[in-house]
Amino acid sequence: LMNAAVAQRVEPAQIAQHCDSVSLCFSKGLGAPCGAVLAGSRGFVGEAWRVRKLLGGGMRQAGVLAAAAGLGLQRAEETLRRDHDNARSFAEGIHMLDSPLWSINLAAVETNIVMVNVQGAWPSPAELCERLRAVSEEEVAETGRAVSVLLLPWSARTLRAVWHRDISARDTELARRKLEFVARKCQE
Repeated sequence: LMNAAVAQRVEPAQIAQHCDSVSLCFSKGLGAPCGAVLAGSRGFVGEAWRVRKLLGGGMRQAGVLAAAAGLGLQRAEETLRRDHDNARSFAEGIHMLDSPLWSINLAAVETNIVMVNVQGAWPSPAELCERLRAVSEEEVAETGRAVSVLLLPWSARTLRAVWHRDISARDTELARRKLEFVARKCQE
């Protein structure tokens, strides 16, 4: 919800008005250690409360966590905009590499998520992810760095990359360079 609101430059309520219920996680992009809220009709929230209690959910003295969530909400636009900018920078950087191994639909990069379409029979998304995660002596000798990039093989031909508050512009550039290195090694 917050990523969509920031990307569309609207208030979250403008999006949520079309929903019967809304759940918002305060961790990940907003940076709180944990926590979420649920909104909906009185009956829906009442039933969710009952089930949560039935399953043993709940925390006592969670004010410190609530404070972290509040701070994350106050800084959401700034934090999420930075994540979106880093994702866009990564997508544009690997698009400019013009590799036969992948393609990027730049128009689809609206938030902190980048989908990379893997082309050809080899490497598979899983193989590409493994090569991005691994650090070799050859990489360190050639680039002077040991960089491990964690991407998710999303489907049979797609990788998913997601940015969050702990990934800087520098990290983003290192990830792009690692992808360039891996592509070069796959083509040799």
